[in-house]
Amino acid sequence: MQWRGRRGSRNIEDRRGMGRAGGVGIAGTLIILAVGYFFGVDVTPLVQGLDQSQGSVELTREDEEWGEFVSVVLADTEEVWRPVLRDQAVMEYEDPTLVLFRGAVQSACGGASSAMGPFYCPGDQRVYLDTDFFDMMAQRMGAGGDFAAAYVIAHEVGHHVQNLIGVLGEVNRQRPALSEVEANSLSVATELQADCFAGIWARQAQERFGTLDVGDLEEAMRAAEAVGDDVIQANAGRTPIPDSFTHGSAEQRQTWLMRGFQSGDLRQCDTFGADDL
Repeated sequence: MQWRGRRGSRNIEDRRGMGRAGGVGIAGTLIILAVGYFFGVDVTPLVQGLDQSQGSVELTREDEEWGEFVSVVLADTEEVWRPVLRDQAVMEYEDPTLVLFRGAVQSACGGASSAMGPFYCPGDQRVYLDTDFFDMMAQRMGAGGDFAAAYVIAHEVGHHVQNLIGVLGEVNRQRPALSEVEANSLSVATELQADCFAGIWARQAQERFGTLDVGDLEEAMRAAEAVGDDVIQANAGRTPIPDSFTHGSAEQRQTWLMRGFQSGDLRQCDTFGADDL
């Protein structure tokens, strides 16, 4: 991926030097919590007793490089979504802020840990990201690479776009009246649309900046596969249960990512109106 020497976003809030999880350390805490998030296992008893002492943390060169990378990708999303929303939705794009953190963080949506993976909070229009997640993707999920990481960021910014165009508000309005299966289905549609929006970003980034190297799109496709609910459940030794999916199968995630990339059109990302996801 071509990103070095490019403009970085000013909308970065770096909290990584503010503290770290104690006890088993950042990496150990991340792995324990990630098992719970991705595999649907209740790990609360494992983490309640962990020492969460805080202290200043000196950033490594790798940390600084991840920060530079995230800043450039965020800048690219800003430059892509401004004209896309203006031309296709007749509205102005509002830049989100991306918060870099370690271990745990406070957001307008409440406290969160790295167990959640990267997430978007509509309450403060911020994307929250612990870059240790990228290392876990590479080491434990077989989904490494800079463009795989960029896809993750673009997916979360896709949720910001959903918030701006009113999708997240409507989803949250409907959710309380739904059964668990119906709510899961709504969640899948929401996540797949964010994947489709990530595909739109990838297409526009390539056309505007020549971002993609050979193999980059395959990196993103591997990442989309790795976070499919069926793959996660199977890797946990469980039989995949479609009614329990909240993010979509590997095939669905790849399909909608490519649909956005091939079309570049918001209208082609209507997962909620699709007859078959």
